Amino acid sequence: IPDSGHKYYLQFTTEDYKNGENAGSCLATVLYRRTKFPPVVNIKCMHTKDQKQIQEEDNRLYQKIRHQTKPIIGNNIPDSYGHIEPALEPAWALAVAGSSYIMWEKSTESLGYFLAQVKSVKQWIRKDDFIEFDYTVLLHEIPTQEIISCHMRLTWLPGHPLKVKYFCASENQGLEDGSGMESGSAAGILHGKGANF
Repeated sequence: IPDSGHKYYLQFTTEDYKNGENAGSCLATVLYRRTKFPPVVNIKCMHTKDQKQIQEEDNRLYQKIRHQTKPIIGNNIPDSYGHIEPALEPAWALAVAGSSYIMWEKSTESLGYFLAQVKSVKQWIRKDDFIEFDYTVLLHEIPTQEIISCHMRLTWLPGHPLKVKYFCASENQGLEDGSGMESGSAAGILHGKGANF
């Protein structure tokens, strides 16, 4: 698009990160602008699971976290052998969802990111029903092969958007803030700016 950037049209399938099952198919347009803003993404997906099933899965994850006897605290998820302790799987699941916002915002036409590891995670006890975690996540930058360390605070309650605030140590930029737009699923996240921890 003249004076705007490059626009891509994509058709792809998604899968459940945990069991690898087909989760649906999507059509998307992605506009990478010439300026250093996140890409403009328009996406429509046909899910293989209905909304009620997604909400039930979200509620199971939420209840598993809420019924822990102690706050979740962990390091190096997965470990150097690729293993994730069962008690840390809920924290990992939320890290996958939250870090996807960071990866979306930081990606450019020539750089992409993958969640390599949760270096540390700590659950905060709140007086309301929301759950809140602090993470240090390591993102693998492609094609540079650099590892980028980001601090991420994530807040979530089923039926509400997932909220993500982050700061990546390798950058000289302010705190970023993201919050979801799809209720009922921890995976639906979009963005906003200017919040503080």
